[in-house]
Amino acid sequence: MKKLFGVSALVFGMALGLAGCDKFDKLTASTPTFQNTDVTGLQYARDFALFDHTGKERTLADFKGKVVLVFFGFTQCPDVCPSTMAELSGVLKELGPLADQVQVLFITLDPERDTRELLAQYVPAFDKRFLGLYGDAAATARVAKEFKVFYAKVPGKEAGSYSVDHTAGSYVFDKNGMVRLFVRHGQGAAPIVHDLRALLN
Repeated sequence: MKKLFGVSALVFGMALGLAGCDKFDKLTASTPTFQNTDVTGLQYARDFALFDHTGKERTLADFKGKVVLVFFGFTQCPDVCPSTMAELSGVLKELGPLADQVQVLFITLDPERDTRELLAQYVPAFDKRFLGLYGDAAATARVAKEFKVFYAKVPGKEAGSYSVDHTAGSYVFDKNGMVRLFVRHGQGAAPIVHDLRALLN
């Protein structure tokens, strides 16, 4: 699968562009030093309206009081998605008791195949605390647009088969529901653990 990391530079540039705003100055006055891309004050990636794999309607407000990590992918992804989910499982193990204050959300970019039932099997297999989120094609497109996540079907070798190229990265929100970080794929667990500890403490 193509790994698309350009969005990290984009969101970083947006964060820098907001440096003159009073709101941004207040937010960053006490910001710890992060190892991932600090996007505090970003004016997109603000919310979503989807269903979780238990059938419950969800928005970001449902997780207020927790640090939330949002990753976009699809269950039939052969590499980036399972490796990211496994990495995030390891992150929660490293956090120990603090992990109870973290919520990992997997948002599918393949609503055609990723049913509630399939997400209910796939997502908790990495960690029972993880939640899979889904919507119809229109809801998926709206959320992807809000988060500036690229995704596109790529035809497979067999008739009717396909894969999905997509942005390989995650967003992190603080306990107040404010987007704070963009985590690039493939950095390993240590920088994520470091940054989540900073937000939790």
